[in-house]
Amino acid sequence: MAVIQKYGKNYSYDLVCHKENHPSDKIGAPGCHKKWPEHTTWSRPVARVWTVVLLLGTCLLYCARVAMPICAVSMAEQFNWSKRESGMVLGSFFWGYCFTQVFGGYVSDRVGGEKVLLLSAAAWGSMTAFTPILAHFCSQPILSMTLARFLMGLLQGVHYPSLASLCSQKVVESERGFLMSTVGSGSYLGTLVIGGAGSLMLDLYGWQSVFYASGLLSVLWAYCMWKYLLKGEGPIITLESLGSGGPQSKLSKRHWLRLLKQPAVCAVIVTHLCTASTFFTLLSWLPTFFKDTFPNAKGWVFNVIPWLVAIPSSLFSGWLSDHLISKGFDTASVRKLMQCFSMGVSSVFTLLLCGNTTFPWAVAFVSATMGLTTFSHSGVSVNVQDLAPSCAGALFGVMNTCGAFLGVLLVYFSGYLIEATGSWASVFALITTVNLLGLCTFLAFAEARRVDIDCSKVRHHDIHI
Repeated sequence: MAVIQKYGKNYSYDLVCHKENHPSDKIGAPGCHKKWPEHTTWSRPVARVWTVVLLLGTCLLYCARVAMPICAVSMAEQFNWSKRESGMVLGSFFWGYCFTQVFGGYVSDRVGGEKVLLLSAAAWGSMTAFTPILAHFCSQPILSMTLARFLMGLLQGVHYPSLASLCSQKVVESERGFLMSTVGSGSYLGTLVIGGAGSLMLDLYGWQSVFYASGLLSVLWAYCMWKYLLKGEGPIITLESLGSGGPQSKLSKRHWLRLLKQPAVCAVIVTHLCTASTFFTLLSWLPTFFKDTFPNAKGWVFNVIPWLVAIPSSLFSGWLSDHLISKGFDTASVRKLMQCFSMGVSSVFTLLLCGNTTFPWAVAFVSATMGLTTFSHSGVSVNVQDLAPSCAGALFGVMNTCGAFLGVLLVYFSGYLIEATGSWASVFALITTVNLLGLCTFLAFAEARRVDIDCSKVRHHDIHI
């Protein structure tokens, strides 16, 4: 009888082993249930089609999401909103967004991520298209728009957890990185498209046209996905399917508490909380900053150029990170270097916006800030997979929820600061402070070793074959 031993770092079992006896388990540790439901993976041609479709879906997701920040100035003028009221409307999105992260992943693991993506896209696309109607036919537009943005957050909050679930079930491990990085770039592409086309539509046809176009295109995308990829299969979600088990391991409360007590895990959560909230704040307020500071500037310039920089910057950061690690550099050091660019160097350019600048220099500083911010995709966003690969999806949902909560507060508080001080410098100083807090935490406590297993118990784990 051969005995294969797994030592420390190479140990690959999940944090939790269910102590059940299953006769179908031919290989595995005694008392550990390791048989997961099998899922048919996509062939390479099918995966390529889905990659393009999901890229377009993520692009439209951000077109619908950024429509309100782009139109906020025009809507505020029409409905006589103050800066604080505008901040309340913009920030309400994140109240909804933070509530469905974990739920979206839970449902997707049980019924399929493609069904959740389809239903949510049809819903938030319809909500976007009906936004102008709600604004005009409600006696209190501030209330209807706040509610509409809250519902948008609820519906869009399931998107990325559903993508992660779909990828884990349908894509072979060796091809997941390319698919997820390509689909993830749709967020910048969508912001770029709505920044350019949306600004032109805003000037030519009014703010209502931006919502109509992005909403109807999203519904059309959902229909094409249902018709041609799902072959018209009904996206039915039943209580029975929700109760069935999925491939995701079930972590007990005790193990979650132990995991969350790890300094490296806390550092990842705090750092992601800071970087996500500052990005949300910049995304929400930058169009208003340019409109207030440079009223005669063309909207397409400041709504397009920063995202033209962000797309290649994101791809370069991924290449640089993988290249350094392949050359033998310590993984934790590379993650920290990427985060230094994302939160440290970018903060220098953010502070430069506090002074008196010309429009070209302001666009350059914002472009540098947004481009460097994308380096976090190779820093803290990947570090969670280094630390806890057995529950990286659930842990990322916790991180994103925390980031959305702080994003709500920062977006609203930024509107208050602008109104109270009459200066944008206070907002940029706040963003810099939050970024530096997260960076210092990451530099002090971040690691790249696995912490989701008890190494003292699994250092010599025997598998009998």
